[in-house]
Amino acid sequence: MKVLLTVTSLLLSTALLLVGHGLQLTLLPLRASFTGMSEFIIGLSASSYFLGFIAGCLLIPLIIRRVGHIRGFAVLTAIMICSLLSLEMLDYWPAWLVLRFLTGVAISGLYTVIESWLNSQATPESRGRILSTYTFITLVAMLAGQFLINVGPVDSSVPFSLATLFLALAILPVGMTRRMAPQPVETTQIRFTLLYKRSRSAFAGALLSGLVAGSFWSLGAVFAKSYSVTAMEITWFMSAAIGGGALLQYPIGMLSDKIDRRLVLALLCIGGALTSAAVAWSIGQAWYLAMVFLFGAMVLPIYAISLATAADVSAPEEFVEIGTSVLLLNAVGAAIAPLPLGQLMAVAGASALFWSFAAICLLMGFFLALQMRHPRTISVEQQTPFEAAGNDGAPVGFELDPRGNDDLEPAPAEDLDELADTNRER
Repeated sequence: MKVLLTVTSLLLSTALLLVGHGLQLTLLPLRASFTGMSEFIIGLSASSYFLGFIAGCLLIPLIIRRVGHIRGFAVLTAIMICSLLSLEMLDYWPAWLVLRFLTGVAISGLYTVIESWLNSQATPESRGRILSTYTFITLVAMLAGQFLINVGPVDSSVPFSLATLFLALAILPVGMTRRMAPQPVETTQIRFTLLYKRSRSAFAGALLSGLVAGSFWSLGAVFAKSYSVTAMEITWFMSAAIGGGALLQYPIGMLSDKIDRRLVLALLCIGGALTSAAVAWSIGQAWYLAMVFLFGAMVLPIYAISLATAADVSAPEEFVEIGTSVLLLNAVGAAIAPLPLGQLMAVAGASALFWSFAAICLLMGFFLALQMRHPRTISVEQQTPFEAAGNDGAPVGFELDPRGNDDLEPAPAEDLDELADTNRER
């Protein structure tokens, strides 16, 4: 408890920030649809957002190094507020592409500030508790943001004003803290080839998470709007998926501690395919939201399991680099998929979104099943204890290595390189 008190102001700012972020993440596709933008343009704007997220991961550490964490947090929040207010005033789609890119840059930078600050306050003994508390706050705040969409009509300024209000309030706890901010963030090299070399399964899982879960955040509300009468029905749709991912992440994570994580990833892919098809089949049925809940339970934990799979085979000095590669590969998938899926929805109907999810999950499940033919370089007993991570709307954990000192047992990097030359899957 004493450790958590040292980061109270930061966690409070995180909660306020992610309530506003969760609200705008669902609000913007709905507003775009209301103004008459096509599914293709909505998908294009979502891709722009995730491209901004990638750019932020690469560029923001340089800015934080120059101005520090507190001023960096305030500046990035101000950029996000201005972008959202501009999005409310404009319905010109090229402007939306630029503004959504800026929101992606800003939120990526804010995650970098928050996670590097938490990491500086964490000890090997407290790291797990801090990460778990941060993840819980992330999921609850994002869920709360979904229900605030109903404060006013989507075509009014009220939801935008509320989202920016929460973002502005997030500056206060951090701005008023008397605790010293950490040292500037060091830039991290991104090597997808190293991630693939260490674990093809983690590579595939990170990409799948972006393709499916990232697209769900981008186009899920548009899908729900096509089959909903009221805004509250859209809220329940998004909340059911987020709730499923939040409630089952820990049980699935604990299961992955006891068996080969590659098997867990493969089973999640199969479950994702089945539940995606069930969502598409159950539109208008009494069990529709139950299927959405199960879809979230299968798909949203894939990012966390992929991160844990990568951590299992990372040398201590490699974790931040490999974890950042997992995050960015996830963002690459989320930037690529909305474009073709949005066009497919426009041509074949909204239900094509979940049929596409089913096909993608099946293909990745087949790839992961092939990896099971090869033994791993570590045993199940040597796997890193699972720690929850956020969903694709708020990814968590590349700065916060979930392993304490006692868990940092993978072979040194040079030994892992030798093992990578064998026929073993990591």
